[in-house]
Amino acid sequence: MKRRDGMWVPAAFAAVFCSIAASAQPLPQGFVHLADVAPTIRQDIRYAGSRNFMGRPAAGYHAAECVLTRRAADALARAQAEIAPRGLTLVVWDCYRPQRAVADFMTWTRDETDQRMRAIYYPRVDKRDLSVRGYLSSRSTHSRGSTVDLGMARSGTPSAGGTGDCAAPYGTRIDDGVLDFGTAYDCFDTLSHVRAPGIGRDAAANRTLLAGLMQRHGFRAYAKEWWHFQLRDEPLPGQSFDFPIPPRGSR
Repeated sequence: MKRRDGMWVPAAFAAVFCSIAASAQPLPQGFVHLADVAPTIRQDIRYAGSRNFMGRPAAGYHAAECVLTRRAADALARAQAEIAPRGLTLVVWDCYRPQRAVADFMTWTRDETDQRMRAIYYPRVDKRDLSVRGYLSSRSTHSRGSTVDLGMARSGTPSAGGTGDCAAPYGTRIDDGVLDFGTAYDCFDTLSHVRAPGIGRDAAANRTLLAGLMQRHGFRAYAKEWWHFQLRDEPLPGQSFDFPIPPRGSR
């Protein structure tokens, strides 16, 4: 039993109360929901569900919402405005990432019994080596709120289909609903490296298009992940945050 507002309640109810209270906390000053700044950007927040390399939600994702610093959100809004007249849209998969989620990833890498998503996201690498190879880290720039994982899609175009190996040909690999970028999002494979050879002409052109767009709007790329971009002039470079991602309207 735990005491709440002068009353004794069962521990199970107390846990639910704490979860609801945590998800209802307002965002820290300087952070916004991307949907409030750039509502036309498509969101597919993977770590809030099971369609990711762990096959389950990550710690701290209380809502499938992109949260960013205001400066990063404004920069994405400008990038979206540039490509919208061409019939394109940004698709974001991850934005601010609580430090507890980063820790959750690292704990997952040490659990050799959990291989449920290996055939899709890391068929050619041992999960214990993901940190050594630079795919996962105990600290992430995402936790500062100005880094985003994203791709591009044609507005209103249906997805390509497919459920297989993330590095399989376009249309057969697991579908992200975006243009062909050579691999799926979060594909732990050398083909995900920005300058990887052998990804095909269309995929290479799309990577160049995305990188150029993001660079023009103040972001820099990460060499091992074509989808990862960090705001160069980020407002909170020396900090790392651990607040859970709340639903919109939690003010």
